[in-house]
Amino acid sequence: MTLKRDTQSEREATQIEVIPCKICGDKSSGVHYGVITCEGCKGFFRRSQLPTVSYSCSRQNNCQIDRASRNRCQHCRLQKCLAQGMSRDAVKFGRMSKHQRDSLIAEVERYQRQQQQQLQGEAQSVLAYPSKTRQDRSPQLLQPMPSAYSFAGETECNGKSFSSVRPIFSLLSHIFHPSLSVLHPAPSRPVSEFDSRQPSPDLMGIRSFDHMEDAFNPYRHSLRNIDELCASIVRSHRETSQYRVEELQALRWKVFSREEIQAYQSKSVDEMWQYCAIRLTDAVQFVVEFAKHIPGFRVLSQNDQIALLKTGSMEVVLVRMSHFFNTENNTVFFDGKFAGTEVFKSLACSDLIASVFDFAHGMCALKLTEHQIALFTALVLINADRPCLEDRARVQRVQRDLELGLTHILHRDNQDSLLHKLYQRMAVLRSLCSLHMEKLRWFSQRYPLTVHSLFPPLYKELFGSEAELLPGTTH
Repeated sequence: MTLKRDTQSEREATQIEVIPCKICGDKSSGVHYGVITCEGCKGFFRRSQLPTVSYSCSRQNNCQIDRASRNRCQHCRLQKCLAQGMSRDAVKFGRMSKHQRDSLIAEVERYQRQQQQQLQGEAQSVLAYPSKTRQDRSPQLLQPMPSAYSFAGETECNGKSFSSVRPIFSLLSHIFHPSLSVLHPAPSRPVSEFDSRQPSPDLMGIRSFDHMEDAFNPYRHSLRNIDELCASIVRSHRETSQYRVEELQALRWKVFSREEIQAYQSKSVDEMWQYCAIRLTDAVQFVVEFAKHIPGFRVLSQNDQIALLKTGSMEVVLVRMSHFFNTENNTVFFDGKFAGTEVFKSLACSDLIASVFDFAHGMCALKLTEHQIALFTALVLINADRPCLEDRARVQRVQRDLELGLTHILHRDNQDSLLHKLYQRMAVLRSLCSLHMEKLRWFSQRYPLTVHSLFPPLYKELFGSEAELLPGTTH
């Protein structure tokens, strides 16, 4: 009898997942805190209930919350969670009354009917008006083919154990290879907080340049193809930017007051580290979205996609950070306002913070255009020198395309001399990320329980091996 009830509960939970998240519209994973949400919004709401967390809106308290913008304003996201009825006291799905369960199932059936009608309408439209452009196809057709690669276990790279490559598979594999079916989702399974993030509707329309991804196509390096490659990357960069340029310009002189700075400085070391780890993880999610739409990235094996993200995502975040850095008062946009180095004093790693600010200042001095930043960040991420790559030659081919694209953009802008300076910046990025890892190891030794229990899963998987971030580990 118990088994039958469990099976029914699992079936009902799986059915519920066809309804999008009530907060951001992403793919839901069930009922969390009383509302149908995705794993991302579930995790966000859980973190928002910590006694030390306080959010404020830098605009008019009416920010739009959807898949693309949900990380831009935590205050408005939390307000939407509360407005939809999320509560720590809400009962779990398995304890819902029959009336509540019946109501949810009726909503599922209603949604399925709407989706079926919509898909039928799209099918008729496609038959009536054949489309030659990929952006007009159904979003389901734009999803990548499932990878044939899988992890066999721990990998040895340059004498260093990369046992952490395997756990990240559970966090990122669904990002790269989501289910193709809307009406018949896969059986319910435990997922990470960041599994369910999907491309924004705008990104779904970006053309995938298959001819650029064909390593044996003799015409792949034509000027037209390079232009298309650059345009695709710039479009992806815009769509996955965490903050809009006009928003940052409007807030350029909105800095923290003395009292607010003191409040940050009074935080304990572990509390401030946790807070910054959450902010950094938010930024990394946008980098993951950007990576998925770099032409050639998705033809790499899943192992290589993940290896590149593990080693390059922090570097991309640092380059992007320079985009919201104010050189006039040496501040960076953080938590809704512009912050100086003193805001991060309680992290107890002043050398890392000073180096990050110096790097941002140096990047700003180059005065890169949006197009140049887009191509540069793509090249930072796709680097065949990274450890743990299983098909280095394929990564090199994608890297060469990006190098051609960046060179083309710089030549077009009469700034060929910038190329050497950008490669110098790459070397600085490597040293910055090494320093970040050094500080993380120091912190995980002092506060292993904080890292293990309170840091976002994606942060732990990207920036430290399992052994380093588990409590009770000796070093």
